Amino acid sequence: MSEAAAPATDIPPFRYTAALAEEIEHRWQDTWEREGTFHAPNPTGPLADPGHPRAGAEKLYVLDMFPYPSGAGLHVGHPLGYIGTDCYARYQRMAGHNVLHAMGFDAFGLPAEQYAVQTGTHPRTTTLANIERYKAQLRRLGLGHDERRSVTTIDTEFYRWTQWIFLQVYNSWYDADARRARPVAELIAEFSGGARPTPDGRPWAELTVAERRRVVDDHRLAYVSEAPVNWCPGLGTVLANEEVTADGRSERGNFPVFKRNLKQWMMRITAYGDRLLDDLDTLDWPEPIKLMQRNWIGRSTGAHIDFPTDAAAVRVFTTRPDTIFGATYLVLAPEHELVDALVPAAWPAGTRDAWTGGHAGPREAVEAYRKAAAAKTDMERQADNREKTGVFTGAYADHPVTGAPVPIFIADYVLAGYGTGAIMAVPAEDERDHAFAEVFELPVVRTVQPPEGFTGGAYTGDGPRINSAAPAAGLDLNGLGLADAKARAIGWLEAEGRGVGATTWRLRDWLFSRQRYWGEPFPIVYDETGAPIALPESMLPVELPEVDDFSPKTFDPEDAASNPETPLSRRRDWVEVELDLGDGPKRYTRETNVMPQWAGSCWYELRYVDPTAADRFAEPENEAYWMGPQRPGDCGGTDLYVGGAEHAVLHLLYSRFWHKVLFDLGHVSSFEPYRRLFNQGYIQAYAFTDPRGAYVPAEEVVEVDGRWFHGETEVRREYGKMGKSLRNVVTPDDMCAAYGADTFRVYEMSMGPLEVSRPWETRAVVGSYRFLQRVWRTVVDEGTGASRVTDAPADEATRRLLHKVIDGVRVDMDAIRFNTAIAKLIELTNGLTRLAETPREVAEPLVLMVAPFAPHIAEELWRRLGHDTSLTYADFPVADPALLVAESVTYPVQVNGKVRGRVEVPADAPEDVVRATALEAVAGVLAGKEPRKVIVVKGRMVSVVA
Repeated sequence: MSEAAAPATDIPPFRYTAALAEEIEHRWQDTWEREGTFHAPNPTGPLADPGHPRAGAEKLYVLDMFPYPSGAGLHVGHPLGYIGTDCYARYQRMAGHNVLHAMGFDAFGLPAEQYAVQTGTHPRTTTLANIERYKAQLRRLGLGHDERRSVTTIDTEFYRWTQWIFLQVYNSWYDADARRARPVAELIAEFSGGARPTPDGRPWAELTVAERRRVVDDHRLAYVSEAPVNWCPGLGTVLANEEVTADGRSERGNFPVFKRNLKQWMMRITAYGDRLLDDLDTLDWPEPIKLMQRNWIGRSTGAHIDFPTDAAAVRVFTTRPDTIFGATYLVLAPEHELVDALVPAAWPAGTRDAWTGGHAGPREAVEAYRKAAAAKTDMERQADNREKTGVFTGAYADHPVTGAPVPIFIADYVLAGYGTGAIMAVPAEDERDHAFAEVFELPVVRTVQPPEGFTGGAYTGDGPRINSAAPAAGLDLNGLGLADAKARAIGWLEAEGRGVGATTWRLRDWLFSRQRYWGEPFPIVYDETGAPIALPESMLPVELPEVDDFSPKTFDPEDAASNPETPLSRRRDWVEVELDLGDGPKRYTRETNVMPQWAGSCWYELRYVDPTAADRFAEPENEAYWMGPQRPGDCGGTDLYVGGAEHAVLHLLYSRFWHKVLFDLGHVSSFEPYRRLFNQGYIQAYAFTDPRGAYVPAEEVVEVDGRWFHGETEVRREYGKMGKSLRNVVTPDDMCAAYGADTFRVYEMSMGPLEVSRPWETRAVVGSYRFLQRVWRTVVDEGTGASRVTDAPADEATRRLLHKVIDGVRVDMDAIRFNTAIAKLIELTNGLTRLAETPREVAEPLVLMVAPFAPHIAEELWRRLGHDTSLTYADFPVADPALLVAESVTYPVQVNGKVRGRVEVPADAPEDVVRATALEAVAGVLAGKEPRKVIVVKGRMVSVVA
C-alpha cells in the first residue's frame, strides 16, 4: 500500500498527503485564475499592463502544438510536453522574462464529423464538450497559461482570420525574380503596362475578360485545378500527399486511397521550395526533423528534355541528362494528358507480342491497363519488389539527339502527379528501368563505364561516359565525368532548343479542399461562367451553415462519371446567393468544399499574440514584440515550440509556407514561425492479451515469477503505445487523485530526458511523492504544523551544496534537462534531512527551484515562509561563484596504470606539492625506487611510472 493510500490513523496530522495536496492545488489554481497570475502584458492594446512585474522585460514566447480535443480525454502521455513547457515557462518568468504561454484547441477534425455521421450529433456539440473536459484536465495539472489568449479554431472570430489569410494567399502571386509573393494587383499592372508579356504575346488590352482572368489565375498562390488527387472513399474526402501513409492508405482511419481526377483548390507551395529548403539553416531544430523536411521538399537539379512525336512533344525531367544516349524507351503515367492523342487505331508493323498485353489494338490495351492502374494505390504502383507491368501505346517519339525512334509505353510505376508524369528510361543505369526492359525485351545501352568485373544489370555508380557521341548532331560526352557530362548535355539541349536545365521538387502543390462539412468555408463564390471570385474582407467571416445530413456522398472510383456530393452542397439556400460585389446585385454559387484541418493550425501562434484585435489578426507592435527577430540574421518566430515529431512534415511545412507569404506581404515581421523546435518523446505502456488475443485491463494484471496473469489466466505482455482500445490507459485524473498534481508533474519530468520515449510505471510514482514529502518537511513540522525554518546561518557544507545545486539546476533548466535538475533537487533535499532545522538561506532557494516542477506545494511553502505574494515572479536563485570553487581536490594516484592510493590537497595547490604528496602516498608501493616519470593531470589524477 502506498503512502497516498495509507490508513488515516498512521498519518501525522500535518504530513503532505494526497488529500492535502488536492486542497492546496485547488486553492492555488483558484488564486492564479482570480489574480490573473500568468497574464503576459502586450506592448499595446487591451492586454497591455504597465504595472505588470514583467512589463517591458525581455520577451519569451513558449508554444505548445495545440491539441485536438478527442472524446477520450487525456491519458498520462498527452500532457508530457505541456508539463515540460509549463516548467520551462515558469522558470523563465522567475529568470526575468515576460513569458507568453497560452493554450488553444485545433477543433475542426474528422473524428467529430464521423461521430456526427453515425449519431446525428452536431460536431460543434461534441467538440465543445470535449474542449471543456480538456480544459478541466489541463487546469487540474496547474498549467500556467494566459487564459485570455486561448483560441479555438471553430470560433467564427478565429476562422474569420483563417479565411482572411486564405484571401491573402489567393490574391498573391510569386515573383521568382524577386523571390517573394506580391499582390495580384501588381501583376495585373505589369501586364497592362507592358512590363510583363502575356503568355501568347498579345497586348493585355486585346485579351478578353475571361482570358485575362485565366492568365492571372495561372499565377495565383491559391488556384483551382483539375488534377489527380488522393481520393479516400472511406473518409469521403480527398487527402494531401502528406496524409497518405507509405502503404497507400489514409493516415487517419487506415482506409485505401485511390487516384482520381477532381477539381480542387491548391496552394502553390512549390513556389517556395527553395526558401523552405534554404531557410532550414536558420532554424534551431533537431537535425532529424530538418532532414525529413529536406527529403520531403526533395530538390533535384537536371533537365527537361523534349521528345518529339506526331501529336506533341513529350517532356520528361531527368536528373541525369548525361545518360541521354542510353534512353531506349519512354514511359508515361497511365493518366498522362498526351496518352489519348498518341494512341493510334492499330498496332504499328513489327510490334512485339510482349508489348501488347494480349490486346488486338492499342486503344483497348491502354484502356484496360488504365482501369487496372486506377485500382492501385500510389505505394502499390511504386513498390520496387513487384514485377513491372505496362503496355505499349502504339506510338513512337524521336530521340532528341540521334533521331532514332523511341517506343512509348504507359506503366503504373510512373505517377502523373510527380515530375512531368513521363520519364526517359535508361535501363543500363536505373534498376527499375532495367527490370521493365527485361520484361518487355527492350534494348539496354550502357552509357557509364562500370568498374572492371561488374556483372550486374543496371550500374548506378559513376564512371566515364561511353557510347555517348553523335558527331552529326555535335554532341560528344565520351570520357567525361558526371558533372562535366551533365553540363555539356544541358548546354547542347538548350542551344538546340530541345530541352532546358531545370530544378524540380518532390514537393507537390498543397491540396487544400476537403469534401466535408466540419471545416472552414472558403470565402469564394463562382459567377455564371464558373470562375472563382474572392469575397471582400467586409463579408468575412463566411459562417458554416447548419445542415441536416453530415455525411458526404462518395463516388465509385471505377465510375468516371460519378462525383462526390459534399454536405454543404445540399444547402441550396446557402449555396445559391445574391451578392453585390461592386457591380450590382448578381447571383453567385458558393464553394461547397471546406478547408483542411491544417488551415487553423498554420497560424494560431499569431492569434495568441493579440487575440482581442478586431481589425487585424494582431497589432503590428504586438506581433513584432513577440515574433520579431531579436538580433541581425535571426529568423524570428516563437522562442520555443514543443510537440511530437509526427508533425515533422505536415503541419510544420504548411505553417512555414503560410508564414512566408504573410511575411512577403508585410503582415508579419519574422520569416519563420518557429525559431526553436523541441520534440518531446512519448510515454509508452505495457498491454496484455489473453489466449484469444483480446486485451485485458492492465491494472488488473499481476506478475508471478516472471509471468503475467489476469485472474487465473496467463496473459501475454506487449510494449508500445497507450490507448483506450489496448485497455492500458492511465489518466492524469487518476494520478492527481492518488498523489496530487505536483507529484504527477515531478514524476513525468523525472522519468528521463524529455525528448526520449519512456515506459509508464505507476508504482514508480511514489518516489516523486516521497521527494515532495521531504521538501514539505524541510519547512513544516509534520506533527505540529509549525515552521522548521531557522534564521541561523547554514554550515559551510550545506551552503556549498546549495550553490552547487543552484548552478546545476540553472544550466539544466536552460537546456531543458528537467530530469537531471530534479535529481539535483533531490540531492539537496536529502542533504537537509540530517539537519534539526532548515536554514532560511537554504529553504527559500529550494522552494523557488522546486516551483517550476511542483508549483502548488511551492506556493504553499513560500507563503509559510512569510511571503504574501506569489513566487511566480520571484527571482530564481543565482549561485555565488565563490562557493562553486572546491576547497580541496582528491587525486587518485596510479602506479603503472593501477590506482594505488588517493590524496586530498588544497584546490589551489601547485603541481610540485601535488606531486610530492602523491609520491608520499605510494611510497610503500615504490619500495624506495625512483619513479621514471610522474604525470600530474591538474584536478584529475596523478600517474606514476615506476
